Amino acid sequence: MRKLLIVVDMQNDFVTGALRNEDAIAIVPTVAEKIRAAKEAGTEVIFTRDTHFEDYMETEEGRNLPVLHCLKGTEGWEIIDELKAWTEDAKIIDKITFGARELGDYLAEENEKEKIDEVELIGICTDICVISNALLTKAFLPNIPIGVDAACCAGITPQTHKNALEAMKMCQIRVTNEPEQAEEN
Repeated sequence: MRKLLIVVDMQNDFVTGALRNEDAIAIVPTVAEKIRAAKEAGTEVIFTRDTHFEDYMETEEGRNLPVLHCLKGTEGWEIIDELKAWTEDAKIIDKITFGARELGDYLAEENEKEKIDEVELIGICTDICVISNALLTKAFLPNIPIGVDAACCAGITPQTHKNALEAMKMCQIRVTNEPEQAEEN
């Protein structure tokens, strides 16, 4: 059985850098354990890396999120140290926007070579790049189960994280490890 784990944008700028996020910091140990277990089980691990250039502020994203981040070649662009060892024999896909067109092409080509049975995504931000790449993966592999491990994802806010998980469920993406919902009084 061929499984793939896609680790989305676990980069310094999203965890402790320019777009620091406490929820992203909190998931690092869980993400590291998930990757370790996946590698031990023979799962192929793919990393995506948000990649921008000096002209970022002139891009559509830069106009809407005017925070310089993930400039190619900078420390902020690098995969976080806690995961770096896992990148040595992994495919890394640099992407210039939320969803990685190259990821879709790669998955389609790989599925032609040898059937992919399951794909799971983890990483940050749930509400931007994880959801974009989960939907992109579903578009390229429509008849393959696609999942997202909520415990290994972080959004911009807890509410937008939850909203993204709900949206993915509506698109037939399996969401696992969601925290228990507190009952409202």
